[in-house]
Amino acid sequence: MKHLDNYIDYIKSNKRYSNYTVSNYYKDINDFIKYLSNKDYLKINDDDVVYYLEYLYKLEYNKNTISRKLSSLRSFYNYLANNDVISYNYFNNHKNPKKDKLLPKYLRDEDVKIMYDKCNNVRDKLILELLFVTGIRVSELVNIKINDINLYNREIKIFGKGSKERIVIFSTNCLNNLNNYLKERDKINKKNSNYLILNKNGGKISTTSIRNILNKIKLISGTKTKITPHMLRHTFATDMLNNGADLVSVKKLLGHESLDTTSIYTHVTNEHVKKVYDNAHPRA
Repeated sequence: MKHLDNYIDYIKSNKRYSNYTVSNYYKDINDFIKYLSNKDYLKINDDDVVYYLEYLYKLEYNKNTISRKLSSLRSFYNYLANNDVISYNYFNNHKNPKKDKLLPKYLRDEDVKIMYDKCNNVRDKLILELLFVTGIRVSELVNIKINDINLYNREIKIFGKGSKERIVIFSTNCLNNLNNYLKERDKINKKNSNYLILNKNGGKISTTSIRNILNKIKLISGTKTKITPHMLRHTFATDMLNNGADLVSVKKLLGHESLDTTSIYTHVTNEHVKKVYDNAHPRA
């Protein structure tokens, strides 16, 4: 499937999508090609698209997943049409389903504190803290390099989606843990890597390893809640807004392009305000 391989190379090099996004695109497109069975994926018609969408709904995928799959396939077939491989993209005939509005899940402060207190590994503690105090994505964390960090100003230069650059701030406590880790890092940096977070072999750590580390911390701490890197990002945003930060500042720190994306956290904080009201007001 040379056209698929060419497309994947295109979104990696030209679009500069993250490895995680590229992996999702590849899986979504490959799943559709498998669904077609023996039919040539370059010779589909509108019925094929309709039947595939019906198939996804029968499998009880949620609207958000179906929307992502449809976007992946629309982008791929647009690429084929733009390069004159096909004459028409039938996925353009179909709009994405309206996404379910799911409120982001976040951790309670006490859960984070327990996890932090129970974690004795210097590197793993720093991973947990960086995700929690900066709100960065896991894909951004693994790509931080030593020269991206300004210890004096407590700032880190982050390259987000589409290699867009932003600055995030970290706490004094995080600075202390960062300095402790840097001393240990020198001992395991056998490959003279420029990346901040290293694996046990001295190479760049993977996003999968980060997720495994968080699961390990969860087990050690006895926390029952499922923990993901993105949940720590949600926790950062929710805590910032609950403690008086304005929406524009949080948007800038998270690296969101649109204020609408950040505004979902106001729904979470509104829920918090309602609970406070219900518990505090005598006529509630």
